[in-house]
Amino acid sequence: MEHDVLVAQQFGATARAYLDSVTHATGEDLGMLGAEIATVPDAVVLDLGCGAGHASFAVAPHAASVTAYDLTAQMLAVVQREAAARRLRNITTVQGMAEVLPFADAHFDRVISRYSAHHWRDVPAALREVRRVLKPGGQALLIDTAGGETPLLDTHLQAVEILRDPSHIRDYSVREWLALFGEAGLTASVRQEWPVKIEFSSWVERQRTSPERVAAIHALWGAAPDEVRGFFDVQPDSSFTLQKVLIAAQR
Repeated sequence: MEHDVLVAQQFGATARAYLDSVTHATGEDLGMLGAEIATVPDAVVLDLGCGAGHASFAVAPHAASVTAYDLTAQMLAVVQREAAARRLRNITTVQGMAEVLPFADAHFDRVISRYSAHHWRDVPAALREVRRVLKPGGQALLIDTAGGETPLLDTHLQAVEILRDPSHIRDYSVREWLALFGEAGLTASVRQEWPVKIEFSSWVERQRTSPERVAAIHALWGAAPDEVRGFFDVQPDSSFTLQKVLIAAQR
């Protein structure tokens, strides 16, 4: 099965769960995105990998227009229904891949992306597209899980992630993100980092993780070295803590 088909299959079946997810629907980072867009008069915004639309909903009151863009048709249907319910009439939806953006050069003032990039097949290609569609002086704001800065931490994190969700590709470290943006011709810096507690049962239920994979995650956390369990604050029920990062990148 092609990766893009796997992503669409995974998230098409769970679209509503992501709209209702507390982890995705709340967070200070949504306020940060809204405040940033509010500083740009008549902002034209692209929400890249919009998922259930929480970032789009956060910035729409401050923007002239928001394009919610995602690979999964079911996610976009959720965004359309919820935008209508919230009377956010400046949100439109477009389906497609992060690596091939069907938009004109220099079209957007801001490109935002929240909790999507760890599913992208080709991050360098996607970031080159981000640079292309940004206006000169425009900015990309990317929020995602930060990968481990050491091989020991990183190996355990990526293993847990892919056991839970086979469409996962990689949580990139902060160092990797800064390098990737630089290679794409964007000047990037870390705006903020913060911890997010992950409640295990809802985390696996949201992705409909199989019992065999759930058992494997429990076993992996249980056998992890003390420094890994301590860094991720692994609890007896396998709940744990992830580090999130907001990176701003200027064209």
